[in-house]
Amino acid sequence: MRKNLYVSFCLLALSAGSAEAGAWLREKGKTFSSTAFTITADQDIANTSYLEYGLRPDLTLGADVRIAHDRLGVQDGFATLFMRRPLGDPDKTSKWAYELGLGATWDDSVVQPHVKIGLSWGRGLQWGDRYGWVSVDSSYRWDITTSQGTLKVDSTIGMGFTEVTTGMLQLYLTDFDGTASASIAPSLVLQPRGREYRIQIGAETPLDDTGSTALKLGLWRTF
Repeated sequence: MRKNLYVSFCLLALSAGSAEAGAWLREKGKTFSSTAFTITADQDIANTSYLEYGLRPDLTLGADVRIAHDRLGVQDGFATLFMRRPLGDPDKTSKWAYELGLGATWDDSVVQPHVKIGLSWGRGLQWGDRYGWVSVDSSYRWDITTSQGTLKVDSTIGMGFTEVTTGMLQLYLTDFDGTASASIAPSLVLQPRGREYRIQIGAETPLDDTGSTALKLGLWRTF
């Protein structure tokens, strides 16, 4: 059972937080997809879709898309295509990887291209007979048109409770052109027995505006 738990949580770390699996590369020929839906009490709605494909053992390709509608009906979002490669020995306990990406952001009818670079670290954890992981994913997205930059540092810690239930706690730090913000996001990930998908149920709360907490429902799948 312990071996099964270890393998399960190593695979879950690959999928952690959907778009925050930067320290681990996808296995060659394997695909991971996720979609998540969030909504606040004021009906600010967002949908994110994420896709990874292991082209080679040392190269993962992917796409990250987010579309949001606020309470006034204003739409914005982004789409980024990226590649991820390892840094250092991939067999070491601590994993390092970097990302390069190209895409666009939009706000209603305005579309602006961007480039993105990222650096990630992660490692597995063991606490008694429980397994988990910790990761830190940093990225910088530079808007080519406006020369504005967005710096993000996302931290995740996850621990398995049973073979089908895992808890995650994430901290999101963002600096957009000199304006900083932070959010905390606890969630529970469930994998029905005999199924290839996982269900994420959680919330995301801005630390400077707890009244804008968003509920989250996500679906992850590996094939």
